Amino acid sequence: MWLAATPLQAQPPVILVLGDSLAAGYGLPQGRGWVDLLQRKLAEEGLDHRVVNASTSGETTLGGRNRIGAALEQHRPDIVILELGANDGLRGQPVAALRDNLTAMIRASRRSGAQVLLIGMRIPPNYGQDYTRKFHAAFTEVARAQRVPLVPFLLEGFADKRDLFQQDGIHPSLQAQPRIVDTVWKALQPLL
Repeated sequence: MWLAATPLQAQPPVILVLGDSLAAGYGLPQGRGWVDLLQRKLAEEGLDHRVVNASTSGETTLGGRNRIGAALEQHRPDIVILELGANDGLRGQPVAALRDNLTAMIRASRRSGAQVLLIGMRIPPNYGQDYTRKFHAAFTEVARAQRVPLVPFLLEGFADKRDLFQQDGIHPSLQAQPRIVDTVWKALQPLL
């Protein structure tokens, strides 16, 4: 008995988002965060990429570093968006550890065959001018050293607009999510 050979169906390219509460959609209705809107934007642009949101509220770069291997193995992404670091800053973690963890995640992603988009963050000035400056600069330094594209600041253009944040003053509101997608899209589009 002869069996007809069935061609393997090509799977759509995967974009893995590894982030914290800002990517997990903290405080937002289900399916309305910027990662969900990114999936819709890809469809609107005629791109069949599948977005996997592996973000966890409260996640630090060390937590991401510990989880990335399993996420890469499970989802086999073509692109990894790293949106981590805010919780490191809010906890006053050493900037050197932030750099090391981001670098390790970028290297692991590359070894798996994925391209990487790094998303930068800023923290409030009450952590001291020196720490605040070094913290923000770390993202640029890592992106430059690892030669990956960078979104300099996830909340670009609205971080000072209180009405675009939830009551906690930390997490962007529903109305801010399209702005975040636009910011991320500019750096992501060349990788698609």
